[in-house]
Amino acid sequence: MDLKGKRAIITGSNSGIGLGVAEELARAGAEIVLNSFTDREEDHALAAKIAKEHGVTASYIKADMSKGEECRALVEQAGGCDILVNNAGIQFVKPVDEFPVEKWDAILAINLSSAFHTTAAALPGMKAKGWGRIVNIASAHGLTASPYKSAYVAAKHGVVGLSKTVALEVAGQGITCNAVCPGYVLTPLVEAQIPDQMKVHNMDRETVIREVMLDRQPSRQFATTEQLGGTVVWLCSKYADQVTGTTISVDGGWTAM
Repeated sequence: MDLKGKRAIITGSNSGIGLGVAEELARAGAEIVLNSFTDREEDHALAAKIAKEHGVTASYIKADMSKGEECRALVEQAGGCDILVNNAGIQFVKPVDEFPVEKWDAILAINLSSAFHTTAAALPGMKAKGWGRIVNIASAHGLTASPYKSAYVAAKHGVVGLSKTVALEVAGQGITCNAVCPGYVLTPLVEAQIPDQMKVHNMDRETVIREVMLDRQPSRQFATTEQLGGTVVWLCSKYADQVTGTTISVDGGWTAM
């Protein structure tokens, strides 16, 4: 799939799903703008690595997705975009009656409000070109729920609703907006948890992955960042011109249960 000439902004993309999405978009020829809230040498080195490996232009822009003005400034500083992937997110687990207010506010800001701000900033440029792709990385928790994740579940349900609304507003203008809903994805953060889970449950690696970590994922297999990236690339292709306002689950059957 050829995305040459298209600029893609991926929020929260210096690791994990966001970086995997950026890699696959670069592989398809898109210009890449990485983002996170840090401004380290290794952040800019990631962009340089992607540029060298895929022969594309790539840059890194620091922006704190908990701040609406920085979300909008990211799009402006990048020079607008043809493809916007809202991926930034955080998690916190606690019962509702014990859930810290500051954690609730932060999760709603980063996981939901940031997508509103970046989308609002990106749409005028997309409308002017008559083409655009907005892909919001939601979650299986945008379609179902788990206990103790009230803010995350609320935010991800909100992302799904926002995606539908934006899709309706821009229908027929060459712009699509969809939500991708991953289940458990094998990221460095998840990988780092496996040895501790093996010790706690006295199980080998494969058993702890299958029976503990992927208990709710019927395939008993992690999704990969490459699979998520490939899904996003497809949504940006001509084959998905009429795919808008919907959710695509990459969850090993989780939400089919």
